[in-house]
Amino acid sequence: MGEERYRHLLLLLIVSLFFIKTHSSFTPSDNYLINCGSSAETKLPDGRTFKSDQQSVSFLQTEEDIKTSVDTIPVSDTLPLYLTARIFPGKATYSFYISRPGRHWIRLHFYPLPHPLYNLTDSVFSVTTDTTVLLHDFSATNPSSVVFKEYLVYASEKLSLYFKPHKGSIAFINAVEIISVPDELVPDSASSVPQSPDFKGLSSFSLQVSHRLNIGGDQVSSKIDPLSRTWLSDKPYNSFPEGTRNVTVDPKTITYPEGGATELIAPNPVYASAAEMADAQTSEPNFNLSWSVSVDSGHDYFIRLHFCDVVSKSLNELVFNVFINKFIAISGLDLSTKTNALGTAYYADFVLNASAITNGSILVQVEIMKLNNAAGSLDGLFGVDGKYRGPSIGMSSKKLAIAGIGFVMGLTAFFGVVVLLVRWQRRPKDWQKQNSFSSWLLPLHAGHSSFMSSKGGSTTSRKMSIFGSKKSKSNGFSSFFSNQGLGRYFPFTELQTATQNFDEKSVIGVGGFGKVYIGEIDGGTQVAIKRGNQSSEQGINEFQTEIQMLSKLRHRHLVSLIGFCDENKEMILVYEYMSNGPLRDHLYGSKENDPNPIPTLSWKQRLEICIGSARGLHYLHTGAAQGIIHRDVKTTNILLDENLVAKVSDFGLSKDAPMEQGHVSTAVKGSFGYLDPEYFRRQQLTDKSDVYSFGVVLFEVLCARPVINPQLPREQVNLAEYAMNLHRKGKLETIIDPKIVGTISKGSLRKFVEAAEKCLAEYGVDRPGMGDVLWNLEYALQLQEASAQVDLSEDESTMNIQVDFSGEEMQSPPHPLL
Repeated sequence: MGEERYRHLLLLLIVSLFFIKTHSSFTPSDNYLINCGSSAETKLPDGRTFKSDQQSVSFLQTEEDIKTSVDTIPVSDTLPLYLTARIFPGKATYSFYISRPGRHWIRLHFYPLPHPLYNLTDSVFSVTTDTTVLLHDFSATNPSSVVFKEYLVYASEKLSLYFKPHKGSIAFINAVEIISVPDELVPDSASSVPQSPDFKGLSSFSLQVSHRLNIGGDQVSSKIDPLSRTWLSDKPYNSFPEGTRNVTVDPKTITYPEGGATELIAPNPVYASAAEMADAQTSEPNFNLSWSVSVDSGHDYFIRLHFCDVVSKSLNELVFNVFINKFIAISGLDLSTKTNALGTAYYADFVLNASAITNGSILVQVEIMKLNNAAGSLDGLFGVDGKYRGPSIGMSSKKLAIAGIGFVMGLTAFFGVVVLLVRWQRRPKDWQKQNSFSSWLLPLHAGHSSFMSSKGGSTTSRKMSIFGSKKSKSNGFSSFFSNQGLGRYFPFTELQTATQNFDEKSVIGVGGFGKVYIGEIDGGTQVAIKRGNQSSEQGINEFQTEIQMLSKLRHRHLVSLIGFCDENKEMILVYEYMSNGPLRDHLYGSKENDPNPIPTLSWKQRLEICIGSARGLHYLHTGAAQGIIHRDVKTTNILLDENLVAKVSDFGLSKDAPMEQGHVSTAVKGSFGYLDPEYFRRQQLTDKSDVYSFGVVLFEVLCARPVINPQLPREQVNLAEYAMNLHRKGKLETIIDPKIVGTISKGSLRKFVEAAEKCLAEYGVDRPGMGDVLWNLEYALQLQEASAQVDLSEDESTMNIQVDFSGEEMQSPPHPLL
């Protein structure tokens, strides 16, 4: 094993933003550059010109005209923007008209200049937009450094910045930038860490830039960056400088792939620098390089990783893993398969789940984006109205640090630590054999006794199978289920045969756990075979949970687990095959020119599907020996068989519900847009959390549109909120699926919407149980069937009378619990 084989290389990882055509220029439709308190224009070294807010007084509304300026400040290499400032003893507003709705940079510059009457170093103030808190009780107390804040927010028609001094204090600002950015700037989805279904709806968040680092190189100035960003050198953040050797190539040699990274994502000099693992004084060949940055608690973080192989001599020489806080983010990545060339830019996006955070720092080499929390804030837990939006004041500091973990827009999200460990290594000749399930169980997982064990007290860890010894052909679960008779154990070779060796043509779905294949067993019986992602540590928990839950559940409206396989380090689950797939596909219809179009579901069919799903959930909550909370109710987890009978699926996140407590205290997990806000705030899971998610499903079934659509105007982004607002105004019909809007009886619609609205009550105690929801849906179906049986007259008045009769006078069905 020569030195060259184990030489570790770390290619560039940088976070940037945003993608446009290679070599294309971007001209922002809105470009407001304001030097506050200045009497004349100010030109910066990067060529940009800032106007005086005296020359642009229409932007500023304030009762005072207080300015200050100096000739120099004791800060080296500072911009002339910091030589003047505008001071506000009371509330003040900068307003900017937006010519094109979309995301905009908000860049704020602060430096506490001297003034004869006001001490800017003692100032305490907040800065907000109409919807987002940018700074809360902010102070710039250090006269030895400037403060620069950078945000990305959505704006339409007008963007206002409100400066609100703390009582008895003042506010100030040196310069403001409001600049539109490309529509593609922020993606709508990113991979979740720890691995779970991809995070959706990212484009609906406000973001704050926390760090932007140029790994292995010097600072890249805003003059070079086409979006006027500054990239800091990574040297102050490198946690292992003695093991790092920087590599730099000619920026002109960097290429950008068609449809991928571009110069607007990161300029050439950023991709042209990298860090190579040096010959450090260590006996461990697999040591990691890492970069540490500080972060705020209370927020999830968007992380963009940038890669460019500027060290290899030929393709397919490097394979590497990326870890974030000991959770694998990328496994076995070979850049050659992504770019088909050396020196070619590539990037990947992630959202770090707060549940993976532990110590208030992130070890990464990326630009980190902070998401607004439940208060609509990027700084603290106070909303734009100044009211506290966090956990109750009576909570202990420990509880405050862990409350409300999650992603959902408009709800409280708490953050902490991110660890990104990136390992590069030469691809060994037998890499395919080594790329097994256990290959990611590295020494850094040694704390998990169920996966690793020490031998003789040494630091060398012995790799083990998921539940049993590496020597055993299968894990301990197989013998457990054989003894209990709770499921069929499938040899791996049998499932290989069933799926034609897991042929990609057999894939019928992809989720956070892994791919789902259609296969045939026992001479022709079709089954769905879900093969776990070998790179997901989180998948182990879901694998165990799915087996434990489904092995004790049997119901007409729950997908049945037939068996499993954990041989050869695999995690595979075998289910009954649901030929009509997920409900979501039937709501949104077929793609254009689809050779096998999906027929539209009638209103009666949709009601029957909702009733079947409600029966399945009701059984989970009350029919099992111990109550079970699904925790991920959504239209992709409601499957339809050949007769359109609905069955609830995917129990990887499910929890037993100890009824004596009434809730389970647990980290928040679920799907964006369906998540119960009370569960999100309190981290207390109840069966009413499923009820809330099901209420969202009901409106999705009625309207046939995504529950979160960030491309729509802000008030329409969240389907549940928008539908309830329209219902209160008597305008719900405007967003009902046009394919069925004229077929729904008045009474049926009223009862259905009533059920959905009750499910979405803010507090779980005000929501009905699934039994009550089921009763209301069955009533809505009977109202629809009764209406269909009426011989509707061409006389409109007669028709209205008959519809009203069916809605009001029909006898209610018996309650399912009576």
